[in-house]
Amino acid sequence: MKNLLIILGIVVVICLVGSCSYNGMVTKDEAVKAKWGTVQSSYQRRSDLIPNLVATVKGAANFEKSTLVDVTEARAKATSIQVDASKLNPETIQKYQAAQGQLSQALGRLLVASENYPQLKSNENFTALQTQLEGTENRINVARNDFNAAVQDYNTTIRSFPAVITAKIFGFSEKAGFAAEANAQNAPKVQF
Repeated sequence: MKNLLIILGIVVVICLVGSCSYNGMVTKDEAVKAKWGTVQSSYQRRSDLIPNLVATVKGAANFEKSTLVDVTEARAKATSIQVDASKLNPETIQKYQAAQGQLSQALGRLLVASENYPQLKSNENFTALQTQLEGTENRINVARNDFNAAVQDYNTTIRSFPAVITAKIFGFSEKAGFAAEANAQNAPKVQF
């Protein structure tokens, strides 16, 4: 009888540890999803600002249309890629990041092109939109960093002992974070 009580006590302790571990993983999984929502919201804000920026530039400057076409096409491509927060694997993150990277490069060319048009720089609408866009790029960076921190915390938890056992039993798997784009250390080249 004494052995049965000891075994039952051990089972209860294991169940309690597994339960706490499971609840912690669920909490961290939800935190990753919330941070991913913030990343998407920041990118959406940028996407919403772009048509206004392009319209302002079109109205105030007459320069190479290819720059505006590139921005418009990159925006369309970036907004067409949707990533489900429950499927944050390296491939989907990489596709999403690549599309957003193309948009960032096109916006960079657009902003550099504005340097050649003093009347555009003095336009209050352009200046306000440029400030909003710069602020949005900063928000995107902060959101991506917060997302990566949440992914790291989650991945560390599901790989740590004894939580790794609970993670395997309940199907918790590693999530992918954002990584620097290829050639991110090089400044973009702008040519007209």
